Amino acid sequence: MVDAFCATWKLVDSENFDDYMKALGVGFATRQVGNVTKPTVVISQDGDKVVIRTQSTFKNTEISFKLGEEFDETTADDRNCKSTVSLEGDKLVHVQKWDGKETHVRLVVMVTALSLLQNLTFEDIHAVRTYEKA
Repeated sequence: MVDAFCATWKLVDSENFDDYMKALGVGFATRQVGNVTKPTVVISQDGDKVVIRTQSTFKNTEISFKLGEEFDETTADDRNCKSTVSLEGDKLVHVQKWDGKETHVRLVVMVTALSLLQNLTFEDIHAVRTYEKA
């Protein structure tokens, strides 16, 4: 089922992302850059590992993981998290935990398979980022 996500995705729309970053404690300067950056996300599979590379003019990050297994992640905004990514139905759910806090990132490939929705939730703040297949 991860196959549906394996592609190159380019950010085309972002809603409420500044409020989400602010809630996470991301500083003003980093939020300003994060709001104007249009990252490309490359999702691939290598055996039983999933690799998600995020590339932008600001910063490149890469995570590699087995579904359902906890791993250490340093986020683009430099949080050190214990993360787990699992497949729940047709969604990839990425949970990041740090300093007693937790955020959820849900990736959903839309029916057309040409769009990827990234739903981000932290406490009562929700953001949605829309990507199109490159």
